[in-house]
Amino acid sequence: MKPAWMDEPPVQALLAALARGGIAARFVGGCVRNTVLGRPVGDIDIAVNKPPETVMRALEAADLKVVPTGLKHGTVTAIVKGRPFELTTLRRDVLTDGRRAVVAFTDDWLADAGRRDFTFNALYADPDGTIWDPFDGRADLVAGKVRFIGDADTRIAEDHLRVLRFFRFYAWFGKPPLDGPSFNACRRNAGALGDLSGERVAKELLRLLAAPAPADALEAMAEAGTLDHWLPEYCGTERLRDLVAREDAPDPLRRLAAILVPPVTAAARRLRLSTQDSLRLQLMLEPAVPGTRETLHAAIYRLGTSLFIDRLLLDGPAGWREALAVARSWTPPSLPIGGADALALGLKPGPRVGVLLEAVERWWIDTDFSADRAACLAELERLASTT
Repeated sequence: MKPAWMDEPPVQALLAALARGGIAARFVGGCVRNTVLGRPVGDIDIAVNKPPETVMRALEAADLKVVPTGLKHGTVTAIVKGRPFELTTLRRDVLTDGRRAVVAFTDDWLADAGRRDFTFNALYADPDGTIWDPFDGRADLVAGKVRFIGDADTRIAEDHLRVLRFFRFYAWFGKPPLDGPSFNACRRNAGALGDLSGERVAKELLRLLAAPAPADALEAMAEAGTLDHWLPEYCGTERLRDLVAREDAPDPLRRLAAILVPPVTAAARRLRLSTQDSLRLQLMLEPAVPGTRETLHAAIYRLGTSLFIDRLLLDGPAGWREALAVARSWTPPSLPIGGADALALGLKPGPRVGVLLEAVERWWIDTDFSADRAACLAELERLASTT
């Protein structure tokens, strides 16, 4: 049965442009997987049987915007009615070294399918909705079986990242038990992960952690030794399972924190996380200690609402639900005075102004933020005259 998304006007306009250019096209990737499983479809990727330059000419002839996003690997992006579509020419591997591949373009659909990693990632769909399934990927997908195409060790030798992709796809689509030959190949090749870049590893790991229930996949990764090089700080999934039960929505970085024992600065550096994510990873692992409403307000003000919630959900102390409700319903105010007010009192610019403002801020926090601007000015003037 043809899914409704194939008949959407942008999709039909793109297919018509390709057909006029004599280009055969099939949908591939997540849009086909999700259609088979009845899940929502997001990005729509298309495989085509002509070189990227030919594809670009056909799209431009139809007055469609096209961006050469990866010509070397046969990929262009078409923008149709404001919606992006990634189109990739059928390929075969010429040379692989475990980190990158040199490819040649082809018009052989089976050759393109055979270079992919897992059976259900070699599912294609014709424009009429017919599924093309050369490796029984549809049955594997429905059964929750993540299985390499052909010899698993060969597939991994082509791209070592496929070890991590195996566990990522298991987290999203798998059901126990793990496919034995595929898992054992990942275990045999776990040491090769050290050749990858931190950015690629982090991207796969965070995608895995975004899955609804990633703990089983992580435990399998640990069993296979795939975390040994990149995350020696791994401490199991007990805290992660508790976190998943508390969360309203998954937060991959917070879930990463849940499987690590501090200090985590080395892990963040290994994974090449941004400065902002590295700092958040470090700070969110401090314990959360809910108290009175006043102390909660003070903590939320000093930490910021997001970091305060991170600590609550990770630590799960007594009263965390009540504290979470406070964090979500209370907006931290801003100190109603500033440096200009200090100068207006005749104070000279310099460190003393900052010290006085910090003292007023502590006093203002101790009043549970109830002191208004006039009261804060009075306190500033009092402190200026006595210190």
